[in-house]
Amino acid sequence: MMIDAEVVTLSRLQFALTALYHFLFVPLTLGLVWILAIMESVYVMTGREVWKRMVQYWGVLFGINFAMGVATGVTMEFQFGMNWAYYSHYVGDVFGTPLAIEGLMAFFLEATLVGVFFMGWERISRVQHLLVTWFLALGTSLSALWILVANAWMQHPAGAAFDPQTMRMEVTSFAEVFFNPVAQDKFVHTVSAGYVLGSMFVLSISAWFLLRGRNVDFAKRSMTVAASFGLAAALSVVVLGDASGYSVSLNQKMKMAAIEAMWHTEPAPAAFTVVGIPDTRARTTHAAIKLPWVLGLIGTHSIDQTIPGIAELVEDAKARIGQGLKAYDAMLALRRNPDDAQAKAVLAANGQDLGYALLLKRYADDPRQATPAQIQQAADSTIPNVPVLFWAFRIMVGCGFYFIALFALSFWKASKRRLDTQRGYLRLALWSLPLPWIAAELGWIVAEYGRQPWAIEGVLPTALGVSSVSAGQVWSSLGGFVLFYTALAVVDALLMLKFVRKGPDGLGIWPPAQPADAH
Repeated sequence: MMIDAEVVTLSRLQFALTALYHFLFVPLTLGLVWILAIMESVYVMTGREVWKRMVQYWGVLFGINFAMGVATGVTMEFQFGMNWAYYSHYVGDVFGTPLAIEGLMAFFLEATLVGVFFMGWERISRVQHLLVTWFLALGTSLSALWILVANAWMQHPAGAAFDPQTMRMEVTSFAEVFFNPVAQDKFVHTVSAGYVLGSMFVLSISAWFLLRGRNVDFAKRSMTVAASFGLAAALSVVVLGDASGYSVSLNQKMKMAAIEAMWHTEPAPAAFTVVGIPDTRARTTHAAIKLPWVLGLIGTHSIDQTIPGIAELVEDAKARIGQGLKAYDAMLALRRNPDDAQAKAVLAANGQDLGYALLLKRYADDPRQATPAQIQQAADSTIPNVPVLFWAFRIMVGCGFYFIALFALSFWKASKRRLDTQRGYLRLALWSLPLPWIAAELGWIVAEYGRQPWAIEGVLPTALGVSSVSAGQVWSSLGGFVLFYTALAVVDALLMLKFVRKGPDGLGIWPPAQPADAH
């Protein structure tokens, strides 16, 4: 039976929209909680009440964001059964453990610590409350770690093998799954991006207070912490992004070529295209401005290794489809006779290319009967959307360097006690508030959209992972999710705006209430 392209497209759209929305909250949680831990550490060390009040105020905004993150995360998981049933069956052995651990951390460890954080100010000692805050910060990062371990396996499926009897991937080494180099690179890069976002959040809202002459002492201290933490985080994002780029060049060569709009292999070391106009029809990049050697140094950490271009990778995909068809035939033979020694040998020799043969399922009922034209279609389908990846990556990187400049300026002004001396700077800090979210969402697009047409890189095409549902059913669930997430977006925006506008003074958090005159 041919794959329903509309069901695949709608299912992808639904998951993409909910994931992008969920990722509005995740990085802010990751970053803001560490700023709370830093502020509370200063409070415990100095005993100054203003630092405690800072933790309490920013903690209110953290709590709103945390609740929204949990709510949107739960609904996302429903889609694995609703829209991606075969994908869930295929990867269940691999995904089960990290997702279960993440669930335990998010819904038990983190939720418990959040409760103690808000309710424990007068019930436990200062040091005990500080430990709760630090454990909460650590717990949020560990929660992200397990999700990223699962996600990284989709980018680079290590530590698992395909079982032709169960028709699913099964874990061969959990250590390889956990210590997947892609997982480690993605984790440190993602959490660092969250630290940048949390820092910008505090910096921008504090600048808003200073522009209005409210909570000046409170806001200047908050900006100082945000500038210091944000500068370190922004520098880390760039350094760790280089490690992620190197990992992509090793494990996802087509994604790397698409990000750079490199249509043909260049002599080593390859040049980096700063800007240009990718032309997918002519398979060239017009008006390209290039920096010699830069891509080769970033992508291979050498001056003599080449980075393959899109055209060459398509030809490689065609060859792998041919090898994969041998594995596909052997898999069917083993389904009929599990003891077929010859089929086992053929599958062992060609199994790493089985996923490429499965690309043909989109174009032919029986991949073994595919025509040369269909094989060419399948090979061409391994090219993701080049213009989207090209510009998403460049805007993201441009934002990253802007963050370094802004946080460096903020850090210098904080060291000189000049944070509130220039209204132009304060407006710039305020207007910069959306940029980390834009960069984070673009980073998600580069990572996930750039993996297409694979749900699991080189193993399972996205089109094969969908549930046996109709387009009408997916339209219904998509409409339900859009309505639900829109309602959450409105609630979140109103709550955030309400508590930001109230400020610590409006909430009675700062300045501290003065004792009434005795009579």
